[in-house]
Amino acid sequence: MMSMNAGRLIGLLMLLASASPLSLQAGPAERLAEAVTFRTVSSQDPAAVDYAVFGEFNAFLRTSYPEVFSSLQVDTVNDYSLMFTWPGSDADAGAILFTAHTDVVPVEPGTENDWTHPAFAGVIEDGVIYGRGTLDDKVGVISLLEAVSALLADGFQPRRTVVMAFGHDEEVSGNQGAAKLAELMRERGMYFDWMVDEGGLVVTGSPVLPERPLAMINVAEKDYLTLILEATGEGGHSSQPPVESTIGRLSRALVKVEDNPFPAQIVAPVDAMLEALAPYSEQPRKWIMENLWLTSPLVASQLADDPASSAMVRTTTALTMFNAGVKENVVPQRAEARINFRLLPGTTAEMVIDRVTELIDDPQVTIRHEPWNNRPGVADHEGEGFKVLAEAVSAVYPDAVSVPALLVATTDTRHYRNLADDHYRFHGMRMPLQLVGGIHGTDEQIGVESFTNTIRIAEEFIRNGSR
Repeated sequence: MMSMNAGRLIGLLMLLASASPLSLQAGPAERLAEAVTFRTVSSQDPAAVDYAVFGEFNAFLRTSYPEVFSSLQVDTVNDYSLMFTWPGSDADAGAILFTAHTDVVPVEPGTENDWTHPAFAGVIEDGVIYGRGTLDDKVGVISLLEAVSALLADGFQPRRTVVMAFGHDEEVSGNQGAAKLAELMRERGMYFDWMVDEGGLVVTGSPVLPERPLAMINVAEKDYLTLILEATGEGGHSSQPPVESTIGRLSRALVKVEDNPFPAQIVAPVDAMLEALAPYSEQPRKWIMENLWLTSPLVASQLADDPASSAMVRTTTALTMFNAGVKENVVPQRAEARINFRLLPGTTAEMVIDRVTELIDDPQVTIRHEPWNNRPGVADHEGEGFKVLAEAVSAVYPDAVSVPALLVATTDTRHYRNLADDHYRFHGMRMPLQLVGGIHGTDEQIGVESFTNTIRIAEEFIRNGSR
C-alpha cells in the first residue's frame, strides 16, 4: 500500500501539473477563487490542522506567480510561512514591509447551509467571489502577489527594498508564523521605516461619514486578553443537588461582568479620526468634531450606542465559552468559562483583571489568563507611510476620505512591533458597512470590482512607497 507521504507527494505533483495552466490563464478573480478552495484552516489544537493543505496552497502560489517566485528572494519559514524580499536599488534607503496571512478560520458547525455557496467552493457568481478567505486574508495574499507581478511585468525596480511576509497561523496567535518570520528578520538585521498589515477597509454607509466612502487606515489596534473563570464545588446526583451549583455560581459571576461594560471614551486614534472627518461633515456635527476637548463625552456616548461603532470607544467584553457537566443527571464539580476582551489603547491586562475581580467579588471563582504579546504603539498619521496609503486610495477612489482609525480586532502586527518605526493596517477592500460582518462570519464574499481595485491600491502603495 502506498504510504501517506508518498500519496501526498503524488497529489502535490498532480496539483503542480494541473494548476499551472489554469492559474496562468485565469485572471485575478479566478486565482482568488481558486485560493479559497484550499482549506487552510487554523485550529488552537495543532494536531487538528491539516498542514499538507498549507504546503499545497504554497505550491499553488508558486505556480500561479512564477515571475514573483523567480525574481524575488523567497524564504520558506517554519515550513509554511513565506517571506519575499525585493532588493531595492538604493541600499541606504529604508525598507518597507507588507504582511498578510494564508490561514483562515473554520466555518461554524451547523451554519454550512446558510452560505450562498459552500465556503470552500470558490464560486464566482454575478460579479461576487464567495468563500472563506475572500476578506480575511487570502485577499491580502493574492492582491499583494498580483500587484508585484504587475510591477515586474512593467519593469519596475524599487528604490527601497520591499519585503512581503505571509504567516500561516494568524488566526490562532501567529506564534508559529509571523513570530518566526520576525525572528528571521531580526537575525538578518532587517528593519523597516514602516509596515502595512491587514486591517483597514474602504467602507460606505459609515455612521461618522455616511455621504462618502471612508478609507480607515488603522494606526493602532486593540490588545487581546482572554480570562478563564472557574468555579468548583460539591457535585453529585441531580436527585440531591447542593444548595449552590458550580454552574449557578459561575453564571452569576458572568452576569455581573456582562452587565457592567467598560466605560466609553475617546482614545487618541479615534480622536485623530474624528478631527480628520470634521472638514467633510455638516453642521452641527462639524462643530462637535472640531471641539472634542469639550464634546468627547457626548461623542463617546453616541458612538457607544451604535453597534457599528461601539467597539471603537470601549474595551469590549465578550462571553465566548462555557464548559460544565458530563451528563444531565450529574451535578458537575467544576464549571469553566472564557471571556474575551479587546482592550483600548491605554487599558492594560492588569486593569481588566482588577475590574473583573472587583465585579465578581467571589473568592470561590478563580481567574487566570494566558500570556499575550503587547500590541505596537500608535503609528504617526502624519508620517510618510500614512501619506503613501492615502495617496493610493485617492488614485483609485478619488471621492474617498482617508482617515486614521483604530482597528478593533487583533493582527500579526504585534510580532513586528520592534521591527518598524510605524505600523499601519490596511488592505483597501471597498464594501458597505453591513458586509463587514462577513469577516469570520457566514457568507464571506468580495465583489470582483472591489477585489480588482484592491490590487490597484496595493500596486500604488508598493510603487509609490518604494520610490
